Amino acid sequence: MQLEALLNYPRALPAMPRAVTDLLGEMNKEDPSPKRVGQLIGHDPALTTRVLRLSNSAFFRVSRKIGSADEAVAMLGMTHVRSLVMAAALGASFKNVPGVDLRQFWRYSLRVAEISRSLAGVLHQNQGNAFTAGLIHAIGILVMHIAMPDVVAPLDMATPPFDLNRAAAEKAAFGYTYADVGAGMAEKWQFPPEMVSALANQVEPFEGEAYDRLGGILHLASWRARAEEIQLDDQGLAATFPDMVGLTLGLDLDSVLGKDPSEWSFSQALGAFTD
Repeated sequence: MQLEALLNYPRALPAMPRAVTDLLGEMNKEDPSPKRVGQLIGHDPALTTRVLRLSNSAFFRVSRKIGSADEAVAMLGMTHVRSLVMAAALGASFKNVPGVDLRQFWRYSLRVAEISRSLAGVLHQNQGNAFTAGLIHAIGILVMHIAMPDVVAPLDMATPPFDLNRAAAEKAAFGYTYADVGAGMAEKWQFPPEMVSALANQVEPFEGEAYDRLGGILHLASWRARAEEIQLDDQGLAATFPDMVGLTLGLDLDSVLGKDPSEWSFSQALGAFTD
């Protein structure tokens, strides 16, 4: 299936709930209203439940329990609330995907989001945008499995979705990758241009004329999370580290590894996707 056909395949691209569309419209304004954002979240009980569950998870390290959408906006800020809204919406939109273990997928995606946010902090980039981009960076994998499960299944056998060579295998087989699909999806959802660009460039963030720092962050974060999924040892980590991307961003292996993701608690956050 060609990329354009895939992005226009009716069942592959779930529509954003009206509440989420309205929220993104408000949050994309130059001066969004926290009161209006809280009201829009509060008008959708399912969205409110998911947002509060994520707000109170270990990811956001809040000092006290958040009990309402207004509190979430006040305590976490607009950039984090955008991430929460997208997380909640995606968890509700993708429920049955052929050939994909969704619990593993969201665990992996949440880890990429957290690593992206951490690296963005080191590089003085927008951490909220990095978290959201990390969270949705692999959505293209879900779309491809929904739209063409019979075609993707043989590729999964040879090169599983979290293999370090997955993007190269997709490019060879289809002429595009999950990154291209995810960028097309984000564009249809009217995400900020810099986030669409990062999703599109994440596989090769500094190739040719591209110089995409957020794309580079996604590249390193997804490498780290994939390495953990396939249980690479220290030698494997050193051998596969994307050193040219790291060098361009001024990050070495130790700074990317940071602390072991196994120390992080994902149970509460995963519940917002899998329940």
